[in-house]
Amino acid sequence: MRAVVSRVSTAAVTVHGAVVGEIGPGLLSLVGVGHADDVAAARALARKVHELRIFPGPDGEVSVADLGLPVLVISQFTLYADTRKGRRPSWQDAAPGEVAEPLVDEVVAELRRRGCTVATGVFGARMQVSSVNEGPMTLLLEV
Repeated sequence: MRAVVSRVSTAAVTVHGAVVGEIGPGLLSLVGVGHADDVAAARALARKVHELRIFPGPDGEVSVADLGLPVLVISQFTLYADTRKGRRPSWQDAAPGEVAEPLVDEVVAELRRRGCTVATGVFGARMQVSSVNEGPMTLLLEV
């Protein structure tokens, strides 16, 4: 699994003109699922997002877990695009929706089990995502 994680002062996702998820401050996490991913990978990714120490604290860097901050999770199959050949991305490395959706749901569920407040997009929907990146701080996570 992959996630692009950004430390944000605010982030929101809109579907059909309605805001369906909104946070701030916290983490925006775009999550992609590959063919080999499973529930264990989803839980490991959630743990990594939750415990990632990228927020300034009084004694060094701290995590959303330390600060009690929310996470906005949005499915993003395009994280598995292969752009090495030509000008048209290949999506063959991305898991199909029926495989990916339950694993993105498991990332959300694991974050919530850890006590995190989680907002989400809508799987498979055409979404508009807005965010104000803080720092800026954006990282690619893989498990």
